[in-house]
Amino acid sequence: MDLGLLKNLNKAKVLVVGDVMLDRYWHGDSGRISPEAPVPVVKVNRLEDKAGGAANVAKNIARLDGQVALLGLIGDDESGQILQRILAEEHIDSQLVQVVELPTIAKMRVISRHQQVVRLDQEEQFNKEHSQLLLQRLERVVDDYDFVLFSDYNKGSLTLIEAMIRVAKDAGKTVLVDPKSPQLSLYRGADYITPNLNEFKLAGGDSSDEQALTASARALIREAGIGAMLLTRSEQGMSLISATEKHDFAAQVREVSDVTGAGDTVIATLTVMLGAGMTPADAVELANIAAGIAVSKLGAATVSPEELSRKLGQYLRKNGEHYQAPFESVLQHIEFAKQNGEKIVFTNGCFDILHAGHVRYLAQAKAMGDRLVVGLNTDDSIARLKGPERPINPLEERAMVLSALASVDWVIPFGKVEENDTPAKLIEQVSPDILVKGGDYKVEEIAGAEHVLRHGGQVEVLEFLNGCSTSNVISKIRS
Repeated sequence: MDLGLLKNLNKAKVLVVGDVMLDRYWHGDSGRISPEAPVPVVKVNRLEDKAGGAANVAKNIARLDGQVALLGLIGDDESGQILQRILAEEHIDSQLVQVVELPTIAKMRVISRHQQVVRLDQEEQFNKEHSQLLLQRLERVVDDYDFVLFSDYNKGSLTLIEAMIRVAKDAGKTVLVDPKSPQLSLYRGADYITPNLNEFKLAGGDSSDEQALTASARALIREAGIGAMLLTRSEQGMSLISATEKHDFAAQVREVSDVTGAGDTVIATLTVMLGAGMTPADAVELANIAAGIAVSKLGAATVSPEELSRKLGQYLRKNGEHYQAPFESVLQHIEFAKQNGEKIVFTNGCFDILHAGHVRYLAQAKAMGDRLVVGLNTDDSIARLKGPERPINPLEERAMVLSALASVDWVIPFGKVEENDTPAKLIEQVSPDILVKGGDYKVEEIAGAEHVLRHGGQVEVLEFLNGCSTSNVISKIRS
């Protein structure tokens, strides 16, 4: 597996087409029974809105740094407006088509004490005329993408999926389908379909033993004119089956918290990894790992490139590689982490020659929150601060070393000529929950402290390890 291809995640250009919906959650406590009926009274204290259905697939792609657009149907209503706002926040290009006469599909859940009390669904089935609107939009925009991913939730948006697949294939696109219908011939021409084991059986698949499973899968895709099947098999892992090959991937041994949305994560990861240039087998291996991460979280979770990188540690050590998010993508990753409720810690420095003092300091900073961002002085900035003989190591190498530390999640350079040699502007962009500085400083002397405190954050000063400094290291080497 060439893990260097992880640097190409943002080259994946994907159009997701399918049934979009809004998932709404009302959270609250229930301590009494209603006098009007034998039902609990839930006092709502928090409302949470999330992208659902095909929109969740698009969200998974965006969280993996893929370029993604979403084509689906919404109504002329508040739910549609909320969904449009979520897409903008998730950096998903909206190609949603408004249908005036029908509502946006919305699923509203009341949650109390970690239990779902009731679910209210607002939806009407879309028909052929509505699907025709998506087909027409697809014909206009398909040339802008390399992959077309159809996410079918059987809500009617993909009534004309046969014609849609022909449009995508005629345009030379790779087509992937997360199927809902047991009639697989509807997806004729697709390069990949990703049924789960139950959907496979409903389509006529035989899972009585491994030989029967392989033979029936090949028969199904041959008869339906489909390139390959990625069969997700729960605790048995996944199998990628084509006319001539079969690759099996064992399930990741993790504690399962929630399988909601795992299928979305699988097909999203597969698509992004193919877009990054990976072989189908390698792309499925990463999709399998991503699914293992996703089911360890609650709800319809997503997976970040950093999480995949950490899980792939055994490969990274073997090949001497480590995933480092492109500098231009880090702010977006930080925003996604905030949306997940993670606490962001920020610190900064030159980190020219990494030593024990740095490692301890960064570990202490990380322990204060969930994610640690390191602002890193550019080479020119260090030269201005330390003299023309510094830095010893250039920016890219310093960033690579820092990114390899378990305590560091992201590295962002600062100190361009048009700025100054403090991280104040970068801190305003990151807006961390906690700002950490090493040394003997007063809070009011720390660059960016005023912004952090004004926005409800905190500022912490940590002591450096005595006798540890880059200057001392350089002096020892020279002597």
